[in-house]
Amino acid sequence: MDSHKSNGFSLKISIFNSQRNLNKGRGHETITVFVFVKRGLAQLKVFFKVESDLKALDQVLRYFDELNQPWIPKQDWLQCQLALAEGFTNAVRHAHKELPKEIPIEIELILEQDSLEMKIWDQGFPFDLNAFLQNKRKNVDQFAPNGQGLPILQKIAAHLSYLRTEDNRNCLLIVKHFTQLKHSELINE
Repeated sequence: MDSHKSNGFSLKISIFNSQRNLNKGRGHETITVFVFVKRGLAQLKVFFKVESDLKALDQVLRYFDELNQPWIPKQDWLQCQLALAEGFTNAVRHAHKELPKEIPIEIELILEQDSLEMKIWDQGFPFDLNAFLQNKRKNVDQFAPNGQGLPILQKIAAHLSYLRTEDNRNCLLIVKHFTQLKHSELINE
């Protein structure tokens, strides 16, 4: 376990295995971990690819849990975990519904002192997130068997978007700002 400090902000990270078998020998998953210090603040960035399969959710959440820091409020962490799980399962169930499992879903997590940014890239057809959310607000059915996840994401996130990228992928961006902490809570002895 390494510890990086900058201006009273401490990151404790476990560097997990950099390569794991993906697709039973047909490829490898690479986990890339970067620690940046800019303007005196540390930033941890993790990038990985997983198979487009709901069974990979456990793996996604294991990698996510490696980022947990003692200064992150538990409620905020659980909301981020829920948002990541919802975003990933939506990518598998909807965006990659007609695609082979071997087409990966890519995930990038950027942890800063006061926020967590989660990016989930899929290769499905574009989807108008804003139109969906507006329609959901007009036609509220809290007992509907599906379609509740994106409104929950909207409540959790300070910023939520789903945009088509130049390389014909879609990126779900979820930004969560942590609840305000006292400066003393940010310093990890």
